[in-house]
Amino acid sequence: MEPTAAADTYRVLAHPLRSRILAHLRLHGGSTSAELARALGTHTGATSYHVRVLESAGLVEDTGLGNAKTRVWAIADDETDDDDGPTTDALGFIDKADAEDARWLEHDYVTHVSERAHAWVDEQEGWTYVWQEECRAFDAPVLVSEEQMSALRSEMEALLGRYRRMGAGTPGARRVAVTVIPLPLPPS
Repeated sequence: MEPTAAADTYRVLAHPLRSRILAHLRLHGGSTSAELARALGTHTGATSYHVRVLESAGLVEDTGLGNAKTRVWAIADDETDDDDGPTTDALGFIDKADAEDARWLEHDYVTHVSERAHAWVDEQEGWTYVWQEECRAFDAPVLVSEEQMSALRSEMEALLGRYRRMGAGTPGARRVAVTVIPLPLPPS
């Protein structure tokens, strides 16, 4: 991602509704502005405006599946395999205000993931035992160099890529959000 493109993306996403729209589309697929407004608890006019801002930034696109009155929006093709925002590699190329926008976006993403995780903890009793067991949070400390961390991340992305649509056509298959947040530990 070019430095100016990264900065522009941070500015576009540094709005709570826009970052939530993008997260919703990433997790649930194509939606109309009205569907997004219902899912996110907002007004359709505001949602429609912010979707158009995301479209002008190249982050979402009209799928062409709508009709004369509605448009179905989805994540733009070139963003499908990325995280919920520009990569941190761009941080060295942006000014202080852009770095603050990027940090806000990271915090908003973590808050959003936390809200989804809390909702799962509250609702999991209504699911079968297998779903409850396999969808529990877990962590695993590893000891890696910077190069090994890059390799580990690449391998995790490749693994998740192989599973992205593996359940298509399988009865009982569900979409699952797998969140990976590597956190460096303080030296012991």
